[in-house]
Amino acid sequence: MKKACITSTLGILCLLTSQLVFAGEGNDPLGWLERMSTAMNQMDYQGTFVYMQGDEMETMRITHVSGEGGVQERLVSLSGAAREVLRDSNGVRWVLGDETSVLADRSVKKSFFPELPQDIESQAGQSYVFKMGGKTRIAGHMARNIKVMPRDHYRYGYSLWLEEHSGLLLKWELLDSQRKALAKLMFTDLSLGSEVDTGELKPSGRMSQARTVESGLPTAGPGKSGQPHWKPVRLPPGFTLTSHRYIDGKTDGGSEYEHLVYSDVLAVVSVYVESLDNGSAHPEATQRHGTTHLYTCKSGNVMVTVVGNLPAVAVEMIGKSVELTSH
Repeated sequence: MKKACITSTLGILCLLTSQLVFAGEGNDPLGWLERMSTAMNQMDYQGTFVYMQGDEMETMRITHVSGEGGVQERLVSLSGAAREVLRDSNGVRWVLGDETSVLADRSVKKSFFPELPQDIESQAGQSYVFKMGGKTRIAGHMARNIKVMPRDHYRYGYSLWLEEHSGLLLKWELLDSQRKALAKLMFTDLSLGSEVDTGELKPSGRMSQARTVESGLPTAGPGKSGQPHWKPVRLPPGFTLTSHRYIDGKTDGGSEYEHLVYSDVLAVVSVYVESLDNGSAHPEATQRHGTTHLYTCKSGNVMVTVVGNLPAVAVEMIGKSVELTSH
């Protein structure tokens, strides 16, 4: 049950971090996306949104305040398993279900809605087509639709509805190759600026009183040369290495561990490589968790795991091509 809650929560956060990285005026879709990126990071906003995937639906509330001390965010579930996530300059803290401990990760300090690069067209243009859509009313606000469609079958498409005046994201859809919605996220109410109740940033009594423990996620820096020891030789067009962590635990009798993150500006995929004990059996497998695909396989004396909000064909291609470099 704990793993299911963590997967679900991180899945929603993944959507908020890796697929809503997008927000211009007029009929310029890229200009609107740049406005969205700025709005989601710099504006104060608060609202309730519904996340729908298949027959499942979850309701959550988010409060986002940007001030002199940086960004403060609180995300709390209103339906399903009880969940609460806080983020500020000290990192991220979260508590799931009926757990009595708060997990903390001081290495995660970026916003759930990171800024887009200034040259998004040159970086993502080879992988996506950007188009303007129509108008509609969402959560009491007029919104403009932006369509972001993939040029190949290695990534998903997106349909975004942005608040007409600010560019703030009001609704999001993840689309498959047939343009069928795999998942949806939509605000049902939204407050902006001075209307935001900053009192909702205060953690619940459960989070305030619970014992805090570190998440245990690796935070060590890269290897001596800073270059990956293992890496995929095949990647979908447009994906480049954006983050790399390597831990050589062999000297302490532990495991060798490497984590590489690749992105095409919109989609993000992680590649994990971990040394195995001799004789360990890890059969090749592809799993689907909502809109996320996970591929694992054994390559020599290491286990390779690839996970991302990408079609199965993409994570499988990446995982099968991971090789030891000449490093």
